[in-house]
Amino acid sequence: MPVRADDVPGTAARADPSPPPGQVIIGRFDQLPPYAVNRPRGADSWLFTWTTGGGGLLRQGTAETAAAPGDLVVLGPGVPQHYTVRPGAGHWAFWWVHCQPRASWTAWLRPYGTGDRLYAVPSAPGGTRDRVDAAFRRMLADARWTGEGTPPELDAATPGGGHTPPASGTATPVGDGTPPAPRAAPPGGEVAVAHGTAARELALCSLEEVVLLTAARSEPRRSGADPRIRRAEDLIAADPGAPHTVRSLAECVSLSPSRFAHLFTEQLGHSPMRALRHARLRHAARLLEATELPVERVAAASGFGSPFHFSRVFRQRYGVPPGEYRQGLRDRD
Repeated sequence: MPVRADDVPGTAARADPSPPPGQVIIGRFDQLPPYAVNRPRGADSWLFTWTTGGGGLLRQGTAETAAAPGDLVVLGPGVPQHYTVRPGAGHWAFWWVHCQPRASWTAWLRPYGTGDRLYAVPSAPGGTRDRVDAAFRRMLADARWTGEGTPPELDAATPGGGHTPPASGTATPVGDGTPPAPRAAPPGGEVAVAHGTAARELALCSLEEVVLLTAARSEPRRSGADPRIRRAEDLIAADPGAPHTVRSLAECVSLSPSRFAHLFTEQLGHSPMRALRHARLRHAARLLEATELPVERVAAASGFGSPFHFSRVFRQRYGVPPGEYRQGLRDRD
């Protein structure tokens, strides 16, 4: 059930306890100085913060990071922690979640570790921020679901609120990054505790989306490769069936077609169109392995305009035609 921020003490204790690790607690806050939370013994649970306005300053052990809008900062348990409104920011608007994360998340966060179990994921681009913010709004709504009927909706324009238990203070609707004019912020704001199993799992699913959206840039990259070439690789891998051309890929990474083709071949050892063909063949092989789609539809879904051409190049790559490739997998099974 939701908890009102004005139902808890108005000032943070000198040493603030944290929720137990088994709970999932979600909230949104917009805090003015001198808001601060101090845990000399660290927390029992993990804390995820997503800044939407103003700025925060978070310390964990000997590690420290400033949080600006679009930054995800994660604090692991068991290490002394302190966080507050960043000096000069005027306020700190942020979403927060206390929980025990899923084991798979640590691999995504590891590249952003700064020491002492503090993970600082740098600012996400605008479109990603919209999706992340929507995931947090959905998380707050799903945490209140009883498992009966449909989960409650949280309108995008409805201001939420929250606090980092047990610290509290005054809260206002989340801002857009512009420090507010001095004012006496009204009490209020909400904190949702995901009590039921379904509510907890739905909330964690949304938080997993947040981690993946913000930390996906940590996937292994070719060392030394031009970021524009890595970006073109990502575009090909993400949708090999799209009608990519040298010109369209070059435009996406702000290079001329000739310069793009030269850099791509120089750095990766093969041309963009050869990389695209290999990606399409890998995609086709996965479709043959995992679906019952006819070979003609596999060809079309993988970006091949001619089933005959698809069968020819597939055989060159895998040694057998697409139909035999699929049948061979079935025979082995």
